[in-house]
Amino acid sequence: MSNLIRKIMVYVDGTEQSVTAAQYAICLAAGTGADLFACYVVNTRAVEDLLKARIFLADEQLEYEHDMEADAERYLNYVNELGLKKGVPVTKIQSKGSVHKEIIDAINANEADLLVIGEVSHIRSRRDEFYDEAERAMRSAACSVLIVKDADRVWEMYEAL
Repeated sequence: MSNLIRKIMVYVDGTEQSVTAAQYAICLAAGTGADLFACYVVNTRAVEDLLKARIFLADEQLEYEHDMEADAERYLNYVNELGLKKGVPVTKIQSKGSVHKEIIDAINANEADLLVIGEVSHIRSRRDEFYDEAERAMRSAACSVLIVKDADRVWEMYEAL
């Protein structure tokens, strides 16, 4: 019963909510002894759609993808630093493609028991709900999903660790 959670996957997308989720996942990993994986997906599908709609030229697409890859590395390194400060090693996973599919693939490849995500944005329409990648991953994940809320409380927990 002591190993209820062995592997935790936290989805990081650069938002404040995802950083809060990472802090919570670090606290949870520290308390359970679980392995922690941080996953960032460069959304190349969205960039390809912009190219098809002629909003981007091919050169702009490559430049934008490069910028997104740099953002991914920066946020994954930040989460890694947060973990190291609390004695929790973080395995960084960076991939490209359709966000929800890549998250599900990372969960399956690493046999995660729990997906931790930040608070889902408020949905204004059914169309928005369909295109929210984190929500699609949450609904498709084979493992349990924890949605982190209350950033102030999470910060206090993280600082007390």
